[in-house]
Amino acid sequence: MEKLKHHGRKERLTIAAMAVALLGGVLLSFALGRYPISPKETIGILLAKIVPIEPFWTERMAIVLYNVRLPRILLACLVGCCLSSAGAAYQGIFQNPMAAPDILGASSGAAFGAALAILSGASTRMVSLSAFFFSLLTVALVWLLSQRARGKKILGLVLAGIMVSSLFSAGTSFIKLVADPTNQLPAITYWLMGSLAGAKMSDISFAILPMLVGLTPLFLLRWRINILSLGDDEARTMGVNVGRLRLIVIVSATLVTSSAVAVSGTIGWVGLVIPHLSRKLVGNNFRHLMPATMLFGALFMLLVDNISRNLFAVEIPIGILTAFIGAPFFLSLIIRGDGR
Repeated sequence: MEKLKHHGRKERLTIAAMAVALLGGVLLSFALGRYPISPKETIGILLAKIVPIEPFWTERMAIVLYNVRLPRILLACLVGCCLSSAGAAYQGIFQNPMAAPDILGASSGAAFGAALAILSGASTRMVSLSAFFFSLLTVALVWLLSQRARGKKILGLVLAGIMVSSLFSAGTSFIKLVADPTNQLPAITYWLMGSLAGAKMSDISFAILPMLVGLTPLFLLRWRINILSLGDDEARTMGVNVGRLRLIVIVSATLVTSSAVAVSGTIGWVGLVIPHLSRKLVGNNFRHLMPATMLFGALFMLLVDNISRNLFAVEIPIGILTAFIGAPFFLSLIIRGDGR
């Protein structure tokens, strides 16, 4: 018993260290950019909204911080948290370490919706709305098809996800084919690569509600995901309604994935890589794994975004950087046999 208590204390300390690292990463991110703002000035500008402080910073610093860096930093943390937690949830309920947030076609549906909106000349907000709607529609279609499949429900769900995802990917390719190569095609291509450039507080206002609605059940039901990961038969013997719980987790993971992709574009590998790295730090118990994955995902996306906007004069789409990190990691899993 003493050993178990010590083990739990170690995980809690690790999670606390992640939270501190995330806070430090946020403060550092405010200072990074082509217009320098020191940590002291950053804290002063933020505190000035709460308590009266004599300004020791320029007005331009405050504008850059509130209108450019703050929304981008917050969005990076939210998107990383959502994608990584969705990946961990899917890996748990599908009992598959290679499961990722787009396993049920959410990203493919979002890409089709965004491409369709760009083709029709819609505004930026309508592009996000269209991506969000088609992402949810795709997963709903996958779920309905899987319920009519014979045999194992999980296998039917995954196969339906592959099929529907392929159809929407074909639709996106067709839209790119007929799009105007001067304006529409570059916009579609850039959206598909994923980026947080031009993030605004309105993007956070748009995405925050579905993100919170999805993240809350994933956090509160994390111990039940432990039971699902043991298998359906074992879960039923412990009195768990497997079908209802799996539906709740899938809906929650889909909400956070759809809302994240709608405001950031397609960003791969985060939902696959981060849960595995978190397991190395806190183990397989979802009681600790889910909060650790949320924090680690937020920190990871924040660091990648900092590299994206500061490494070169031209900003690198985040999807490219995450692929450079995720692909070698995926290969290492195959070589070591962790994906059996």
